Amino acid sequence: MKAILCKEYGPPEKLVIEDVPTPEPKKGQVLIEVHSAAVNFPDVLIIENKYQFKPPLPFSPGGEVAGIVTKLGEGVSKVKVGDRVIGSSGWGGFAEELVLDEARVTPIPAEMDYVTASAFLMTYGTSHHALKDRAHLKPGENLLVLGAAGGVGLAAVELGKAMGARVIAAASSEDKLAVCREHGADETILYPTGALDKDQQKALTDRIKELTGGQGADVVYDPVGGDYSEPALRATNWEGRFLVVGFAAGPIPKVPLNLALLKGCQIVGVFWGAFTGREPAKHQENLKELMAWFKAGKLRPHVSRTYKFDEVAQALNDMAARKVKGKIVLVPSR
Repeated sequence: MKAILCKEYGPPEKLVIEDVPTPEPKKGQVLIEVHSAAVNFPDVLIIENKYQFKPPLPFSPGGEVAGIVTKLGEGVSKVKVGDRVIGSSGWGGFAEELVLDEARVTPIPAEMDYVTASAFLMTYGTSHHALKDRAHLKPGENLLVLGAAGGVGLAAVELGKAMGARVIAAASSEDKLAVCREHGADETILYPTGALDKDQQKALTDRIKELTGGQGADVVYDPVGGDYSEPALRATNWEGRFLVVGFAAGPIPKVPLNLALLKGCQIVGVFWGAFTGREPAKHQENLKELMAWFKAGKLRPHVSRTYKFDEVAQALNDMAARKVKGKIVLVPSR
């Protein structure tokens, strides 16, 4: 089988495509023939040795796939050969075949194609866990989503609407904001890219307050970090919840903690991957709710482009440059 390999840390151009042996499923594992593999921001970080998980070299990036079960290890009972599944791998997904523990695979509903399936679980799972379990978002509350046209951001926009919130989407271009409105955003904020000076930060805070009647956002969903976090925290309502999801802008912000005191607000970490392992029963409940909302048409994953395996460097560079709207997906050439 062919696999995209990281044999030395560095930019996407360092990745190579090589023939490697098909892995053999062990006890409790399944072999998946990969039909599509989503590209996510952690894939950019992991090949540069900047991610919290550090697999030994060589490895394939790719944290979520969709495909067909082709072989079972001993004792597997959750799926059978021929089943269509989503696989959550952490890494290893940029390959034509992948072995996973059966606990890390999820059946694909008949209504969902492979490309959509591979782009679904990580982003919607992260945002659903954030809004439901960590923020306890309530109907009628104001939800501010930073980086709202990205994978987790756009999922948060749709999920916020499904949960009855008033959603304010913030992004860096008008075409990104147009996508946010198509997916349910009630209001939008255009902010500049790159480092923000003090006037730009204040303008962002003032605009958030303006759109919330001077009260501020009840929940802030922040996968961006950098210079955007503090202005959003300053525009958080009394007893608001500020969700720390990621740092797509690069720098990890250092915020004045007196803001949390003055607003009586919570700064809440979101680590969906750890949650799925620590609370598997709750994760399965969440997954059932997400699939039901998808079947009901409340969730419409936006895949802006698919790439072939030999276009992996371009896909990852597009992700790193924040050019992606929604999700992008790699498709093996068979």
